[in-house]
Amino acid sequence: MRVGEFLKHSQQQLVTCGPDDSLVAAAQLLRKHAIGAMPVCESGPASRLLGIISERDLVRALASDARNLSGMRVRDLMTTEVIGCAPGETMQAAQDRMRAHRFRHLPVLEGERLLGILSIRDTLASRIEESRREIDILREFAVAARCLPVERVD
Repeated sequence: MRVGEFLKHSQQQLVTCGPDDSLVAAAQLLRKHAIGAMPVCESGPASRLLGIISERDLVRALASDARNLSGMRVRDLMTTEVIGCAPGETMQAAQDRMRAHRFRHLPVLEGERLLGILSIRDTLASRIEESRREIDILREFAVAARCLPVERVD
């Protein structure tokens, strides 16, 4: 399955935050929408992806500098060198990229336009569904093969 097809079928509601949002506001958005990461975008109609912030970023900051968190903004913690994928790529390629770079969320970009975000869970669910379809096809093939007359070679 292609990433773009997955996004279409999932009817994902893209949740983003701004670079000047407080860390508390970002954490509340993550909690409210039950997501582990979100894109950080400029505000406005042509919002450009500036970075990504994750629960991990917040936990690491809390563990290392808890006293200064109240004055920090999303821009202070977000990852700015974002690796993404294109809608035409396969879900397997997206999963491989996440595994290779050791992260769990991957923005989907068409040029500079943000279309959505994939999680490793999304890619695994897609792979499981593909495997189920393959099993069904193989099962149907096996049943059909049993119904065919077998020719004996003497």
